[in-house]
Amino acid sequence: MILMKDIIREGNPTLREIAQPVSFPLSDEDRQLAADMMTFLENSQDPEIAAKYQLRAGVGLAAPQVDVSKQMSAVLVPGPEGEAPILKDVIINPKIISHSVQDAALAEGEGCLSVDREVPGYVPRHDRITLRYQDVEGVSHKIRLKNYPAIVCQHEIDHLNGILFFDHINKENPFAAPDDMIILE
Repeated sequence: MILMKDIIREGNPTLREIAQPVSFPLSDEDRQLAADMMTFLENSQDPEIAAKYQLRAGVGLAAPQVDVSKQMSAVLVPGPEGEAPILKDVIINPKIISHSVQDAALAEGEGCLSVDREVPGYVPRHDRITLRYQDVEGVSHKIRLKNYPAIVCQHEIDHLNGILFFDHINKENPFAAPDDMIILE
């Protein structure tokens, strides 16, 4: 089971590397990593389990965050209370194949399990993306995402490219936003 102590923090060089593509069929080790990353997200979103193991809630966890430089991320974006998740999958070798011109940012900024400090500011992202990826069975998927799920996937893909969310924040004026950028509450 992945715990907070297993998640590397900013300053670790793995977080700044470009992750290696994953080949199929998955090795037993990669299959286990995918399962463990998803289990971490599920546990982190369960208040009782999260409290018991002192987990910070997360909606995404990339392999580089557990010191494995591979293009694999678990994503679990919860749906409305009592409904199925909006997105729940392990995205392997993901690529954004198209995106909107429209940008969006979260009103409260972004956080990261690998960053133990608050970094205030808007993180400009594409509001809509079309994502191509493979699942753990090697099946290719092409999905369209918008708003929060699109932001989550872009954050996770950044991890696979050695980018951390605060790299996108305007250093001079962290809350500067173009007039046409959507601010998501």
